[in-house]
Amino acid sequence: MSSDTRFGVGLYIDAANIQYNGGWGMAYDVLREFACRDGGVPLRLNSYVTFDAERARRDNGYRFGVERFHNAIRDMGFKVIVKEVKRYRDDAGNTFAKANADLDMAVDALLQSDALGRVVLATGDGDFVRVVQALQNKGCRVEVVAFDNVSAALRREVDFFLSGFLIPNLLPAREGPDSVPWGEVGSIVRGVCYHFNRDGGFGFIRYLTHAGTNLWITDTRREDSPYASAFFSLADLDDGVAPEQLQRPETVLEFRLGESQVKPGEMQAVEVCQAQGVERIRSAPPGRQPVPNGNRPTAGAEE
Repeated sequence: MSSDTRFGVGLYIDAANIQYNGGWGMAYDVLREFACRDGGVPLRLNSYVTFDAERARRDNGYRFGVERFHNAIRDMGFKVIVKEVKRYRDDAGNTFAKANADLDMAVDALLQSDALGRVVLATGDGDFVRVVQALQNKGCRVEVVAFDNVSAALRREVDFFLSGFLIPNLLPAREGPDSVPWGEVGSIVRGVCYHFNRDGGFGFIRYLTHAGTNLWITDTRREDSPYASAFFSLADLDDGVAPEQLQRPETVLEFRLGESQVKPGEMQAVEVCQAQGVERIRSAPPGRQPVPNGNRPTAGAEE
C-alpha cells in the first residue's frame, strides 16, 4: 500500500491468546502505530478480554487492575469487548474455567470489513485460518502479529506475518524501561538470522530499526529498507542456542548491539539468545500491572 493512499484499518486483539503466548507486557500504543503504518486510518480497534467476575468479588486487587487496564486502552481509542469466565463441572466433579472470544472476534472482523483495507489480527490461533480466507475474499489485506505458539497454517494463509518480538518496543527489553533505546549501540533488540556459515563460525542477523514503510524490503543493503544487519560469531551465542535452530523461520534471536570489531561503522550482535516471552503471567501477584513505559497500557495488565 502506498504511503500516499489513506485506507481503513481494523485491529483485532485476542488479549488472552497474546498474554499466554509470549506477549505479556505488549504495548497497545505501539501495536496501534504498527497496524496504521503507511497512512492507515484506525476505523476499528477492538480488544477482546476476559473477566472473572467470581474472582473480582473476592479479589479487589484483580478487580481494580482490570478496571484500570480497560480504562487505559479505552482512552487510546480501543473498544473493549469483555468475555466473562464461565465455570463448568464434569461428571467427575472437576471444575473448568473457560472464556473464549474467538467467535466474537471472527464475526466482528467479517461484519466490519467492508470499510477496511487492512485487517490486523493479534493472535496465533489456527482457528482463524478460515476467517483470514473470508476477509481476503472480501478484498482485505490480512496481517497477523503474534509471539509464541503461532499456528503454521495461519502464518501461511495471511498476506503478511510478523513476529511481535521483532517490532521495536512492542515488548519491553529484558533490562527494563531505562535501557538504551532500541537500535542504538548497547541496546537489546530482536531479529532473525538470514545467513549462517557453520564452517566459518559466523552469521548475520536482520532486525527492524523502525516498523514503518517498506517492510517487504528485507535487503539491508538498500537505503529504503527499514532493516539493518549485525554480524555475529559462534562465540557470541548463548549456550541455549543450537546452530541448527538459527535459520528456522520461528527462531527469533534477542541480542545486544555492539560496534563491530572487524568492520568499523558496522554492528555486531553479542549476548545472543533465543527470544522468549516474559514468563510472569502465571506467577504475578493478583492485580499486578506491569507498565514498562510510563503509564503505557500493556497486555497482561488485567491479570
